[in-house]
Amino acid sequence: MCLAWCAGLAWCAGLPAQAKTEIHLWHAMVEANRAAIEQLARDFNASQNEFTIVATYKGSYDATMQAGLAAFEEGNSPHILQVVEVGTATMMATKGLIKPVHEVMREARQYFDPNSYLPAITGYYSTAKGEMLSFPFNSSSAVMWINQDALVKAGLSQAQLATWPQVFEAARRLQASGHPTCGFSTAWPSWIMIEQFSAWHNLAIASKVNGIDGLDARLAFDTALHARHLSTLAQLQTTRVFDYSGREDQAEGRFVSGECAIVLSSSGFFGRAQSQAKFAFRSAPMPYYPDVDGAPQNSLIGGASLWVMRGKTPHEYRGVARFFAFLSEIDRQAWLHQRLGYLPVTRVAFERTRAEGFYEKNPFQLVPLESLTRRPPTDNSRGVRLGDMIGLRNIWAEELEAVFAGRKAAEAGLSSAVGRGDALLRAFEKVAR
Repeated sequence: MCLAWCAGLAWCAGLPAQAKTEIHLWHAMVEANRAAIEQLARDFNASQNEFTIVATYKGSYDATMQAGLAAFEEGNSPHILQVVEVGTATMMATKGLIKPVHEVMREARQYFDPNSYLPAITGYYSTAKGEMLSFPFNSSSAVMWINQDALVKAGLSQAQLATWPQVFEAARRLQASGHPTCGFSTAWPSWIMIEQFSAWHNLAIASKVNGIDGLDARLAFDTALHARHLSTLAQLQTTRVFDYSGREDQAEGRFVSGECAIVLSSSGFFGRAQSQAKFAFRSAPMPYYPDVDGAPQNSLIGGASLWVMRGKTPHEYRGVARFFAFLSEIDRQAWLHQRLGYLPVTRVAFERTRAEGFYEKNPFQLVPLESLTRRPPTDNSRGVRLGDMIGLRNIWAEELEAVFAGRKAAEAGLSSAVGRGDALLRAFEKVAR
């Protein structure tokens, strides 16, 4: 009997370990941010023996979203898809595409308290009832990045960069003191110079609460203030006091290289700046026009969230739920915030970071959160939820490029951006309904 039992043990020892269930996550993170998401996957995989997160880079935000939508149509979508924040309307409107996060967590009986998340961040990804549709992951907002060494060399202080007229003058002085090809620039120009600029000055981007209240929204950013701002940028472009860098994050590379001393971009740029910049840098709130009543208002949420795709098994959804619970833990949230500059998604992560004195040593890490919550949001600054936002941003970028290159007057460029954009919205509305 003993021999038989021992033989049985030997037979059991010879069996292969039960394979973990793979949970596929497609993402758009690059450089330091890519290393972070891959580290999170490794940590989760090591924390339990049932599931394996397979994190796969799929290109830019646009490319990742399009790859996920195409894979869904072919029946081989990932379990989790990282989608830029303005892809929310498309994800919501595509029938049968997503399984809401609140359903995933409830069905998996995974502890999940929406009230533990910061409402300024999660509200954008939730229904009117507070039910979370997607999981906020790398949330950010817009800030102004400053080469502190260059600022000192030019005899300037950060206090002289609060308003747009001050930034224009500072950029001239920076150009004269060693930055001849770029006084200042911007990454993601459609996001910064149309979406964030509008919200910061409490101006509508579109009707229907910027599309949140209906698919029949119409664009509304062809205002006198927008025209005045773009006209000024176009004039400054002729001397490269302002210098256009491209539609995506090209300006960030010009910042870390030292070429552009001031760049407007995402707070999520922190990880890259920290690893690549060879100079002291800081972030500050976006500039504003001081003659605009109520400005500055509040910034808009940026970054991306994690969406769960339909068509998976209950067991696979349990793996997704466990991974989201893992990401919500205070250690992970604090690490993402402090290392990469993304906003803390949970209240406890924010409170721990503050209690540890992190903001006293790194006050600029509070800038995006303070900008996002500067004032209670209005209908103009709650967020943007327009259909085919990727297509809209491409149209807007084309028109901005025409204005900056002097091929169109600012008013004509804005009128075309609104007219072409409205046509795209009507096409989206027709398909979505």
